[in-house]
Amino acid sequence: MTYDIPLLQKVDMNTVTELNANETVTIELAGLKATRDLAQCLARVAKPGDVIALSGDLGAGKTTFARDFIRALTDPDEDVPSPTFTLVQTYEGDSGEIWHFDLYRLEHPEEVFELGIEDALVDGISLIEWPDHMGAYIPRDRLEVRLTITKGKNHRQAELISHNPSWSERLRACGHG
Repeated sequence: MTYDIPLLQKVDMNTVTELNANETVTIELAGLKATRDLAQCLARVAKPGDVIALSGDLGAGKTTFARDFIRALTDPDEDVPSPTFTLVQTYEGDSGEIWHFDLYRLEHPEEVFELGIEDALVDGISLIEWPDHMGAYIPRDRLEVRLTITKGKNHRQAELISHNPSWSERLRACGHG
């Protein structure tokens, strides 16, 4: 099931009645504001223990998405640097700790355990860039957000792939802002 949605605010997610685990919703993001709106929307419905796996090519907007997500749960002016070199950054959010992982530089999937990911998966909201670098350790229950540049550097397509049935209802609620 695929949806072509130009602006998130105009989405009536009540029409998404059959989104179950492993189904995909595709959203056209016409500019940075639409990407920010999607990130903020998902932040509002995220809860401790959630994993949002962010994938896409270099420059697809993973860190921008994560920054907007984190600012929605902390402070709009929160300094949110890319964790490319630190590999992980943590933030205190409205609903608990937010862990932002960038796994691009991992050489072996087992290295993810050196970053404290077990704690993040239990008590925090985890945003994971380059989740494929986790190999078989990627959490089974997650929301996957695949970002692709489409019509220029600020236009993207986001595929939301639910690997957890609870995301179905939360995605519908997200559409009501």
